[in-house]
Formats: sequence, structure tokens, C-alpha cells
Amino acid sequence: MYTGRYMTSIEACEPFFNYMRRFGELDSESGELIASRFTEVNLPRKHVILREGECSDKIYFLVTGLGRSYYTDYTGKTITWSFHFNNEASVGRNVFMVDYRAFLDDKASVVTIEMLTDVKALMISKEGVHYLIENCPAFEIWTRKQNGSAYIFMYDRAFTLLTLSATERYCKLVKEEPHLLQLFSSYYIASYLGIAPQSLSRIRAQAH
Repeated sequence: MYTGRYMTSIEACEPFFNYMRRFGELDSESGELIASRFTEVNLPRKHVILREGECSDKIYFLVTGLGRSYYTDYTGKTITWSFHFNNEASVGRNVFMVDYRAFLDDKASVVTIEMLTDVKALMISKEGVHYLIENCPAFEIWTRKQNGSAYIFMYDRAFTLLTLSATERYCKLVKEEPHLLQLFSSYYIASYLGIAPQSLSRIRAQAH
């Protein structure tokens, strides 16, 4: 069970504001309004914030810790869809823990999101998002840009899994996301690539 509290100042929201500033300026009035709609939460290791088949009505911005989103394919194999962390290498798909499609379309989630370590995050409800879109121009502009980035990621991720060989997927990861090899275990990396851990070991040996 997670613990949480509503914001009493904008200080706890500063990590999220820093991310927003990548896309444009943010004035103090907008910052106060945005912070009023967030809750700071602490999530223990192995905690699941969303399960496959559930309604996705909250967005979590990860501040510290590690998590992953995964789905189960038709054979029953678990595939890691995305890794969640927040450092200099992170982008939107890493810092936001949500099933975007389910959140936007009110569909059942196709992924499960679990914490791999203790996590500190900022949570906002769907109602909070809608309120800010209607009442905070800076948030509305940022949301449009963020949704575009999320679409690009989902397209690229699906294209990678469907069209590239296992070796090509590994080489793509080494080129574009080498930091993942330092942050996550070989088991999860293999799951992210859609291959068995033994296959990952073989591909690594051949690549070096």
C-alpha cells in the first residue's frame, strides 16, 4: 500500500517542473496551479499501480526509484514494454508511468506497471489533468507535446518488436539506450528485447 499526501507547496513538484521546462517556460502562477492537483506518493518495491485489464485513470511522474511496464503475449510470456527511471538519460516514456492509450480512450489497460525498487512519485488523476488542460495554458501546451512524444515512442517500440531480429534489437538498444544495461538486470533486458535470457547471453557474446 502506498502512502501519499496532497501538495502544500510547489517544492515537491520541482522535479516535474524541471521536466516541463524542457518544452517551454513555466511561470510561478502556473506552477502553483499545477502543484495543487498533484499528490506526492511513496511506493514500495513490488507495488503494482496498474494491472492489465484495469482502468488507467492516474498518471505517475517518477521522481526516484525504478519501475517497469509489461504485458503478456499470446503464449503467456511476459514482455517488458518500458522501463521507468529518472536521470539525465530519461525521456517521457521513462518518467511517466501510465498506459497512455487506456488513459486517453477510457479502455482497459493492456499493461501492468510494477515498482522494482522503492519509488517516490507525483500522482495526478484524470480529473486533475482535464482541469489543468482547461485552466492552465502552459500545461495544455505541454500536454500536446508530451502526447506527440508518447505516440512516437509507441510506434517505434512496436516497429522494433515486429520487424527487427533479436540481434538487431540488441544492437539498437546498445546504440540508443545503453544506460538500460547499467540500470536493469539481464533478465529484464531480455524481456524488453522479447527474447530468453539465454539468447541475450549468446547475442552479447557474439557482439563483443
